[in-house]
Amino acid sequence: MVYLDHSNTLSFDEERIADAQILRGNVIFRHEDALMYCDSAYFYENTNSLDAFGHVRFVQGDTLQGFGDLLFYDGNTKLARLRRHVRLVHGRPDENPTVLTTDSLNYDRAAGVAYYFNHGKVRDSLNTLVSVRGNYRPSIKQAVFSKEVTLTNPNFVLTSDTLLYNTDTKVADIVSPTDIIYDQETDIHTSRGWYNTQTEQSMLLDRSVVHHQDGKMMTGDTIYYDKKKGFGEVLGDMTMSDTTQQMTLTGNYGQMWEEDNRGYATDSALMIDWSDTTHITYIHADTLFTEELHYTDSALMDSTYRRARAYFGVRVYRDDMQMTCDSLVYLGSDSTIHLYTKPICWSENQQIAADSMVVYVVNGTVDHTVGNGNALCVMHDTIDYFNQMSGKQVVATLEDGEVKLVDMDGNALTIYYAKESDGSFVGMNTTESSHIRMYVKQQKIDHMLFTKETTGVLYPMDQIPGGMDRLAIFFWADEIRPTDPEDVFRRTKE
Repeated sequence: MVYLDHSNTLSFDEERIADAQILRGNVIFRHEDALMYCDSAYFYENTNSLDAFGHVRFVQGDTLQGFGDLLFYDGNTKLARLRRHVRLVHGRPDENPTVLTTDSLNYDRAAGVAYYFNHGKVRDSLNTLVSVRGNYRPSIKQAVFSKEVTLTNPNFVLTSDTLLYNTDTKVADIVSPTDIIYDQETDIHTSRGWYNTQTEQSMLLDRSVVHHQDGKMMTGDTIYYDKKKGFGEVLGDMTMSDTTQQMTLTGNYGQMWEEDNRGYATDSALMIDWSDTTHITYIHADTLFTEELHYTDSALMDSTYRRARAYFGVRVYRDDMQMTCDSLVYLGSDSTIHLYTKPICWSENQQIAADSMVVYVVNGTVDHTVGNGNALCVMHDTIDYFNQMSGKQVVATLEDGEVKLVDMDGNALTIYYAKESDGSFVGMNTTESSHIRMYVKQQKIDHMLFTKETTGVLYPMDQIPGGMDRLAIFFWADEIRPTDPEDVFRRTKE
């Protein structure tokens, strides 16, 4: 039952307000653990309800208070309807309470939920949230906002159509398309997940996107993102891109550190360098790392460059050169690609291999390659014949994506097939020299230069000794050569 605890005056007016007690002056009602204060009221004792007017205050326990100009309360359903200049205050005054303000508020005491339906605002110790509709459960400090939702934090602004928010944990549960905007820093776009507005840690699902104003972007099926630490972890169909560096990193798992612009990818990892759209570079490996390094150049200017590292099962495709090796390092400072452990490079009909190799890129195009240790150059002439060179070091120079010049140094050996002007074979020539230079035109040997100390033998085609048509370190590995960007993922035998 609703009880009248105090009123300065009590009167009746059966003609104007039947069955109502008319109360004026310091009116106080009590219902269970709730007290209601007002300037005047109509009390309907038969229906266990009341209408309160002027300086209305609703108090439940010691942590919940409601204020307004009007209160309509039904003791049977425990529904309190506050109207005009409404405030609902939850928490002790000395503990930064949560304050809900609106013009119309219903508080269902039986269900323990307060809700508004014509614009409202909730403010706690950290955030301010506004929406057209919303509800708040004081017992669990959980709010649900819908339609034109805006959460304003000192560091960012969150907008959404529907949002769940806990005023105690400061965690926002995202259940609809949502934008989180850091002024001139970071934009986050997601439709499902959670965001801790206090720690700025989040779990973002359903192909969310973290986009930085400096051109870096991260997306994936699931993203764990720590804004304060500048760290992101991505699971499932990950993409990290940098429009400034013109580089994209993909994989099924990856991590990103905003400091030094570092990235890591594994599980179908791929790095795409699109700084030159004429010759896009695709690098696949079991594990890929990319980072931005700082240095002081010769003019004592502070500069930065990108370094990429690839480990295990490296396969590279460019339209002017293809490569395989076990590990790779790309240095943006001088546009070089360093290949380690059984590296092989292909260009048109030529294969070059060595113990280690460096590929030099100038203006986006492969300019030359240098191979050291057990160097081998093979040119596929016909199905049955291979022109071959081996030595300690090989340097191949390219023009417009084609090998034009090959220099072999240190115990240089060759096997090449001499031809008549009409293309018919003269014989197989074997030579040994300290240095050999081979000129190439239209993917064929044009001529070769040797040092004076060169020795050699020309065998007629029908007199080539068995086994003499292959150098000791000869191999032809065209079956493992990447043939297109997708082919870098193909697993091959060594």
